[in-house]
Amino acid sequence: MVEIVTAENSRSKTESSRIRAGRIWFGGIAVVVAFALIVQLILIFTGGQDANSGSTGTGVSLPTRLVELFSFFTIQSNLFVLGTSIVLALSPARNGRVWRVLRMDALLGIIITGLVYETILAPLVHLTGWALVATIGFHYISPWATLIGWLLFGPRPRIPWTTTAWAFVWPILWLVYTFVHGAVSGWYPYPFLDVNTIGLGDSLRNSAVILLIGILIAVLLTIIDHRLRPTPAARDSAA
Repeated sequence: MVEIVTAENSRSKTESSRIRAGRIWFGGIAVVVAFALIVQLILIFTGGQDANSGSTGTGVSLPTRLVELFSFFTIQSNLFVLGTSIVLALSPARNGRVWRVLRMDALLGIIITGLVYETILAPLVHLTGWALVATIGFHYISPWATLIGWLLFGPRPRIPWTTTAWAFVWPILWLVYTFVHGAVSGWYPYPFLDVNTIGLGDSLRNSAVILLIGILIAVLLTIIDHRLRPTPAARDSAA
């Protein structure tokens, strides 16, 4: 009996330590993303480089630059990461239908951000100074720290197939917005979507390819969520 109690106490301490480590990890991600966003906003207000495209504020009004900044998939996915990381740092067992979709959007969006930037955009963007600091936060630390944090700390399970399906509402709406906004303004956030440069057909094809990659990533995340051991915080809340 004493051995059982001792084992349970040891397990409880281990799980408490893991939950505490998760809080620290997610809090750290939130700090990194918030810092990168603050740096980028300062650059926008002062006419500096955009960490997403490398462009500067020359000849572009401040309201337009702000609209363009928050039109980037990178920024929107990092906002999802920022919000969900803050919540997880404060409440590791957070649950709920809407919450699950938001968390999945953060995971899916930021992984796509990291992959697309590394494979397509990085060779095209030449950054220096604080813009480089911001892009390291947005495109390198945030994506992979978020993925690692999810694998280590969850909370899990949190991704039923219905959540996986609902998580694509935001990316699809973003694509619709991007093409409508581009048709009106002539500006597109990424060269592989720029209708003015590569044409509508290639832009739609590129969108479909990235969307397909996103579906594959989402399916993989869902399968992993189902198969990995539940995390301590998740066991303490309703599934």
